Amino acid sequence: MNQASSRLNYFHPSDHPLSQSLCLYPESMRTLLRTLLFLSLAVWVGGEIFFPFVAAVTFTTLSPDTHSAGTIVGHLLRILHETGLGAGLLALAVLAVLRGLGVYKKAITLVPISLLVLMLVLTAYAQFTIIPAMEQDRIACGGAIDRADFTASCRVDFERLHHRSESVEGLILLLGLFTIVSVARAESAKN
Repeated sequence: MNQASSRLNYFHPSDHPLSQSLCLYPESMRTLLRTLLFLSLAVWVGGEIFFPFVAAVTFTTLSPDTHSAGTIVGHLLRILHETGLGAGLLALAVLAVLRGLGVYKKAITLVPISLLVLMLVLTAYAQFTIIPAMEQDRIACGGAIDRADFTASCRVDFERLHHRSESVEGLILLLGLFTIVSVARAESAKN
């Protein structure tokens, strides 16, 4: 047993090569990584919680001009997705590193990792499939969806995609809350 291990006997590094270099600063490195994990989850899930309120205020304030309100909300939704993808990838990477270092039990991290992957897939689906299709429908309806007849195929498809988008965002939020709970569970079941 080396001198660093005897001084820091509360840290049990795994056989991962990275963990050997972190043995000298285990508590500060663990704290930094866990902070990054919680911060990334807070940013993503917080954005998902906050977004509907921003959308509601935008539509209430700009109610006579739903086209402008929709344009603003669409732009904000793209930002939310980009932020979610970045925060989700960071959370996934940090969780994998913490798992590899033996900070969390490997078996218990399968749930949050799986939930994060599912959240990333759903966010990418919304960003790269639903939103572009809604934009095509808007253009097909003459640029302003609210001016199109309710029976026009572009309007019908836009409304269908809009409801799907709301469902996907709700599912992302629900999965995000489950992810936070599962990470908290992993915290309480640490090695």
